[in-house]
Amino acid sequence: MSNQNSNIKPVRKAVFPVAGLGTRFLPATKAMPKEMLPINDKPLIQHVFEEAREAGIEEFIFVTGRGKEMLEEHFDFQPELEQTLEARGKHDMLAKVRDSEMPAGSLFLTRQPKPLGLGHAIWCAKKLVGDEPFAILLPDDLVNYKQGCLSQMIDTYNNHGGNVIAVKDVPREETSKYGIVDIGIEDGNTVAVNGLVEKPKPADAPSTLSVIGRYILQPEVFDHLSAFETGAGGEIQLTDAMARLIGTQPFHGLRFAGDHFDCGGRLGFIEANIAYGMSDSDIGADVAEIVKKHAG
Repeated sequence: MSNQNSNIKPVRKAVFPVAGLGTRFLPATKAMPKEMLPINDKPLIQHVFEEAREAGIEEFIFVTGRGKEMLEEHFDFQPELEQTLEARGKHDMLAKVRDSEMPAGSLFLTRQPKPLGLGHAIWCAKKLVGDEPFAILLPDDLVNYKQGCLSQMIDTYNNHGGNVIAVKDVPREETSKYGIVDIGIEDGNTVAVNGLVEKPKPADAPSTLSVIGRYILQPEVFDHLSAFETGAGGEIQLTDAMARLIGTQPFHGLRFAGDHFDCGGRLGFIEANIAYGMSDSDIGADVAEIVKKHAG
């Protein structure tokens, strides 16, 4: 995807905040990172890795915490497994394993030693991102569509530059769960962002357009994150730092195409498994029958 404006720097790096404890999925996450929980046949982290790779990302930065070694291992070359699959003639499985490997020299790891908020997790990647635009993908959020959500956002970024966030409408009574956009001029699926409010009460919300876990941000956001100011919930909020970029740089929201699943909770996780299972060409019809059987 080429930039229409030569002054717009390409987005080559993506940050994946994966330091969370996954308490909503205990006891399943006692020993396994929640990002390794499977949606159909792939763990959450692989779904978002593939989305980033499709969008042209070249460097993948994981912000990890204690007990997350399995994430690193998942993307590593595993010669014994590949030799076994090759010997048994399981070429379809071999292709899937090879497709899940991270290209050499493209995986970077940094630690978030304390859970001080999403903004702090992103700040921990500052040295690895450097002075260039970058993407953020939250593995809890999946978007199922033929063109990945981040790829759609890159198209918007190539037109407008600056900062781009993925947005969707939510019921007004649920605005206190999300970062909410103060909407400016709308142009098709793209909206100018006049402001951002973290988890406002329904009566105070400037709109019902919420931010989901996909961002393309300019490196200046680190200047604001470095202040370590705490916001909603006593945490260092990414939303607050992003809000300070508005007015100084272009800032747009994209109403992306596709079905969004919040896999950070059990209900969204189960719904995603059903949806991805039903769209799987191997088992989709059978999954639909199972759903019908249990719904009846």
